[in-house]
Amino acid sequence: MIRMQQLKLAADCKDERAALLKKAAKLLKMEPCAIQSLSIVRKSLDARKKPEIYAVYTIDVKVADEQAAFRKFRGKNGQMQLVEEKPYRFLAADPACEEGRTGETAAAGKQDRREASSCGRPVIVGTGPAGLFCGYMLAKAGYRPLLLERGKEVHKRREDVERFWREGILEPDSNVQFGEGGAGTFSDGKLTTTVKDPKGRMREVLRIFVESGAPKEILYEAKPHIGTDILIHVIENLRRQIIAWGGEVRFDTQVTALLKEENRVTGVVANGEEIRSSAVVLAIGHSARDTFQMLHALHIPMEAKSFAVGLRMEHPRAMIDRLQYGDCGLRLPAASYKVTAQTASGRGVYSFCMCPGGYVVNASSEPGRTAVNGMSYSGRDGANSNSAMIVTVSPTDYEPYGGTGPLAGIAFQRHLEERAYEIGQGAVPVERYGDFHAAVLHGRLCGKSVENAGHCVEKSDFSPAIKGAWTFAPVHEILPDFLNDALVEGIDLIGQKVSGFSDGDAYLSGVESRTSSPVRILRDEKGQSTFKGLFPCGEGAGYAGGITSAAMDGILTAEKVAMHYMCVIE
Repeated sequence: MIRMQQLKLAADCKDERAALLKKAAKLLKMEPCAIQSLSIVRKSLDARKKPEIYAVYTIDVKVADEQAAFRKFRGKNGQMQLVEEKPYRFLAADPACEEGRTGETAAAGKQDRREASSCGRPVIVGTGPAGLFCGYMLAKAGYRPLLLERGKEVHKRREDVERFWREGILEPDSNVQFGEGGAGTFSDGKLTTTVKDPKGRMREVLRIFVESGAPKEILYEAKPHIGTDILIHVIENLRRQIIAWGGEVRFDTQVTALLKEENRVTGVVANGEEIRSSAVVLAIGHSARDTFQMLHALHIPMEAKSFAVGLRMEHPRAMIDRLQYGDCGLRLPAASYKVTAQTASGRGVYSFCMCPGGYVVNASSEPGRTAVNGMSYSGRDGANSNSAMIVTVSPTDYEPYGGTGPLAGIAFQRHLEERAYEIGQGAVPVERYGDFHAAVLHGRLCGKSVENAGHCVEKSDFSPAIKGAWTFAPVHEILPDFLNDALVEGIDLIGQKVSGFSDGDAYLSGVESRTSSPVRILRDEKGQSTFKGLFPCGEGAGYAGGITSAAMDGILTAEKVAMHYMCVIE
């Protein structure tokens, strides 16, 4: 194929494919009808010269004699190149065990032997992106995995979440954190990642999403997203395919213990039942705190890790769109942003999980503790845009609040969430940035009570967009001083570059404490713990950060599990 880069069209082009075909033909010095196929590889918006906004494309085209066509185009500074399409293959071979066969081939050839063996089918704990994609790949390869999920299937889970937002009734195992699809289900459905991908796992994740009902645009958009409303159906389709290939999914089924013999895991205990298997995948998510405690009690090697905490910040969507696009007069998608700043002390303050036209959501999963997240629907047409403004914390930062040991970060998270619950009296606490700024820098707050907090600055003409009950409260009392100081300094620095970002009438809410796992479950190059047969996987185990990277790690872990079965059965 011939890959062409930096092809520009007007951002509001009505027929982009026809326009790209015309441009490609002109560059190749041939008629459009001579181009056999055209596919968009990447699309992004260029607003650097606003109000002139362009869509910038990378495309692949096929023609009869690609070498000859390419030679005609030499000297164009790399705008065109020959590429070879290399689709992902489920590589599950270990030279010590299998002499290079693929997982699909090996699985098909050994299915009867595997079922007759004492190994048991692979067990996957959790059905977030990591667990679902691990299960998907293993089921496709003939391994008939068993997926165990403590929460409910996604549609019943949505009912529980919406009831919690509406009535405040929290289901501890069916909420924004727990249930089919994992924490990413009630988010923006962003599919970006910075993980390097030489094996093509990211492309495979996006392909499977599209095959399961996601819009095809995610295959090439620079900042792909699905949206909660569509993601729910995609997740359901993934589960149905796993079952169609011979897998099994059990909901309302919590793993409470591991079965071990010496240094090897032999299965799990779930709802009181012993389930034997030589391969147990831990795709438990970043909020399975009771499971982390169980693993720690069993002496599964874990360590505390750095993560990030902060607050959600809301601005009117129209303001963010105007900042990014100017007054271009075009109908464009709700604008996103990514902002960073470094404080004088060297701490980084940065935006995370930015939700254009979205909502702040009460993402709590434990009684008496409040955590927030961001969410967008596929249309991204809400009145406000929000992001988490966060600061990275390390074990040395949170030791005074959470102690030491592998679970210290969890203790720190709980400390912050309890403060958020207390000051909001169970509702999401909200404070205008002007009040937060004054309280942090000068120790001033107009009115100490919850009822009066948040009214120091002139009232704005927009309101918080929050799923769940909210109230004005002294949000500045949630975080330790060193984090408040960093946030104020960082947001003000960003405001010097991005007009209006640090205005006093922006809203802050808290606490954003579940950005990633505070724990890492150690694993080796074979993907296993020191307890053989135990495969820590995904964001909860400390090896991913978001939907896409978690799904990619699920695929990687599926490869490792397949290798494990080959070795064991041989």
